[in-house]
Amino acid sequence: MTIKLDDRLPPEPVFEPSIRRAPKRELNLGEAEIELALKNALRYIPGELHERLAPEFLRELLTRGRIYGYRYRPQGRIKGKPIEEYRGNCIEGRAFQVMIDNNLDFDVALYPYELVTYGETGQVCQNWMQYRLIKRYLEELTDEQTLVVMSGHPLGLFKSHRHSPRVVITNALMVGMFDNQREWIRAQALGVANYGQMTAGGWMYIGPQGIVHGTFNTILNAGRMKLGIPDAGNLKGHLFVSSGLGGMSGAQGKAVRIAGGVGIIAEVDISRIKTRLEQGWIDSLARSPEESFRIAAEKLASGESHAVAFHGNIVDLLQHAVDEKIPVELLSDQTSCHAPYDGGYCPQGLSFEERTEMLASDKERFRRLVDDSLRKHFGLIKTLVERGTYFFDYGNSFMKAVFDAGAKEIARNGRDTSEGFIFPSYVEDIMGPMLFDYGYGPFRWVCLSGLREDLLKTDRAAMECIDPDRRGQDRDNYIWIRDADRNGLVVGTQARILYQDAEGRKKIALKFNEMVRKGEIGPVMLGRDHHDTGGTDSPFRETSNIKDGSNVMADMATQCFAGNAARGMSLVALHNGGGVGIGKAINGGFGLVLDGSERVDGIISTSIPWDVMGGVARRAWARNEKAVETSIEFNRSAGGKSHITLPYLVEQELIDRVLRSVKE
Repeated sequence: MTIKLDDRLPPEPVFEPSIRRAPKRELNLGEAEIELALKNALRYIPGELHERLAPEFLRELLTRGRIYGYRYRPQGRIKGKPIEEYRGNCIEGRAFQVMIDNNLDFDVALYPYELVTYGETGQVCQNWMQYRLIKRYLEELTDEQTLVVMSGHPLGLFKSHRHSPRVVITNALMVGMFDNQREWIRAQALGVANYGQMTAGGWMYIGPQGIVHGTFNTILNAGRMKLGIPDAGNLKGHLFVSSGLGGMSGAQGKAVRIAGGVGIIAEVDISRIKTRLEQGWIDSLARSPEESFRIAAEKLASGESHAVAFHGNIVDLLQHAVDEKIPVELLSDQTSCHAPYDGGYCPQGLSFEERTEMLASDKERFRRLVDDSLRKHFGLIKTLVERGTYFFDYGNSFMKAVFDAGAKEIARNGRDTSEGFIFPSYVEDIMGPMLFDYGYGPFRWVCLSGLREDLLKTDRAAMECIDPDRRGQDRDNYIWIRDADRNGLVVGTQARILYQDAEGRKKIALKFNEMVRKGEIGPVMLGRDHHDTGGTDSPFRETSNIKDGSNVMADMATQCFAGNAARGMSLVALHNGGGVGIGKAINGGFGLVLDGSERVDGIISTSIPWDVMGGVARRAWARNEKAVETSIEFNRSAGGKSHITLPYLVEQELIDRVLRSVKE
């Protein structure tokens, strides 16, 4: 091999005491499998170092539940640097290095030493040997090669051509009969599977900003739907309560403030609260439920927007609201319930430190406490809903976790999850019909120069591409991008998120590429959250408003991935899991490096509409009214170059009559 790790042993790792560490992961390997896990990790290492590193890796496996190869982590802080500071033979190879390092920035990552970007378990790759090797491959990558990455493992460089993707990534695509939590834990401990979440393992995470716009859209439109707020109004004078201030959930405080409302966000980890206070993403810290609701009442009365972080358990907060009959208008949850038994959900009665200790010392008791707490959490939500609260699941697998904890009544049929749950998913009620069915989703970009002035130029250019009078969604998005800099959204490198539909994304992307061509800005990395119109198949979230039975199929995400590869996106990714947990979603994403070339103009013109409209077409075929309207409009404007199949609608009266005749 010419591309490999050095035969020199790196120095002992040094850990910053203030940086969060992942809890010990469950280790369900037998003796022979522990041996296999060691061999799997050591195969990255030159043979002369095996004697030294084998005991070290074994110690990591037994004490941390995984082999991270801490010794191979570069010393000090990792962060996304300006693109010109990276080595490489093509612009894409250097751009991807910016993205990877940004995902592991101390200010961005949840557990940076364990390569976890967000969501409790979402990793860039499995270990630091993979990280170093990926970086070396990206330095060697040319514009006639493709790097293949399987669950964090760089399989190698393969000859392709300039119009091929430069990187193809898959994560945790397990064979069906093994696609369950138990087998997943085993595969991860063996070092053969990586939980990419949605944008961690696809190298497109841009910090908590990446979910702020979606959270803003969700709570604002929930208020319009349920609280009688006018279309041009905001949440002034209204209360939103939730939990979680981590990598994804940290967006909640910022989102409710931008929406003009008051929020109380419960969080058990004081370090996360301190981070959000330092970033200015929340306004105040409360130590008790009483203090939390007192501050909220004052701000509601004055009409101020304000985000309160309650340092404590969400169950305690809701218990106080129930006992004191405090009205809660909007209620959700963003704990990492896709991994409730791995630390994603802290049970009532345990501090964050006690939770971490029990995860390592008594996993079975921890599971029982989680189940007890989830059932109580559910009971309090039911009481509040009966009193007029609008509760929505935020796609974090909360309702499935409650069901798995034994509360079968959360299922709509009281038996299983085949007919969904008694409370709506935010996609089912809000994001699906109001955004995804039209094609609006989490479009994003990164200014690879690292220059704030480049980001400001792209903000202005994007604003010029939006007609605020076209739809209500466009008006909201125009205001969003107009105020984006003032709202201080950047954490990590210079990035932006902006919900847009197919036409809007294409116009903005072409405009940015023209600006790069003219030298007005440096190169730009374009992408999206995989949580999008057509990027993800998951009946528990992204496809929860698809009612024709196809919400359990993974065709859409897979076709999106394949189509983006065929059209020459710079990076394509396909993952199992993401937000809702392993085996509950297949999701795909992309990255496109804008280098100012006409070649990239061509990719934008063919790939961006495909990436969006493939999902709208699937939603139209499911008879979603707004998706049908959007698809008709697309067929008319495509000039025969593209065409979507539309459903013939059957009258319900006919179905009722035919079925009645059979019964008679």
